[in-house]
Amino acid sequence: MTRLDGLGVLVTRPALQAASLYARLRELGADVHPLPAIEVVPRVSPNALGAAFDPIDTFDWIIFVSVNAVRFGGHLLNTTPPRGLIAIGPATTRALTHAGFRVDFTPAQGFDSEQLLTAPALQELSGKRILIVRGDDGRGLLADTLRARGATVQYAEVYERRCTHHASAVLSRIEEQWADGAIQVVTATSGEIIKCLDTTLSPRGRELLRVTPLLVGSARIGEIARELGATGPLLVAARPDDQGLIEALQAWGRTPRRAVDVADQ
Repeated sequence: MTRLDGLGVLVTRPALQAASLYARLRELGADVHPLPAIEVVPRVSPNALGAAFDPIDTFDWIIFVSVNAVRFGGHLLNTTPPRGLIAIGPATTRALTHAGFRVDFTPAQGFDSEQLLTAPALQELSGKRILIVRGDDGRGLLADTLRARGATVQYAEVYERRCTHHASAVLSRIEEQWADGAIQVVTATSGEIIKCLDTTLSPRGRELLRVTPLLVGSARIGEIARELGATGPLLVAARPDDQGLIEALQAWGRTPRRAVDVADQ
């Protein structure tokens, strides 16, 4: 097992989702610097939410696209069991299973819309009705592709993401440690995290972000970082869960100067 002793990692996940990653990094000897870049909150009240889409029992498939979708939208399944239930990845599957629901399909790998769209059940969809449970302002790829395959698609947008605005003293402390070399890697497990960091950091912090190696959960997130001006190495995890992130860090940590882009290996 490759240790990460002394490696300073800026962890930017929402606080409620970061605890297990904090623990794993610390077990391996890394120095964890928490700076949640986004917060996830309910988008509408449960009572008002039901008016935004048709009754649950009218849908052939209900797709949950994240753990947060389960956290804020799992109650939709409490009164009417779904005909078919799909989760975008294993963490979402675990959340649904823990809530007492049986998942009919989840991708074996990939954990994103592209991989989900390879599911046999989602190929020929003429006359099918699908509900996607997600946050606000999500990607349109999944719904657009399902509609092109013949499905009627509606959204249940159950949460929204907001940039976390930290006190100036908190940002100053983090950026001072960063400038002094205590932070060598920044995690970014969603495009929203990168965008919020770019918005909330000071000019000095944004320059540090631009050149610091980024541990990203997918190639798409890396592309967003590049579009925002990132020039440092991208460490692209094979999957966006804790283990995938840890393995990408360990692979990078085995390189002589910790300056190799994992995506190029």
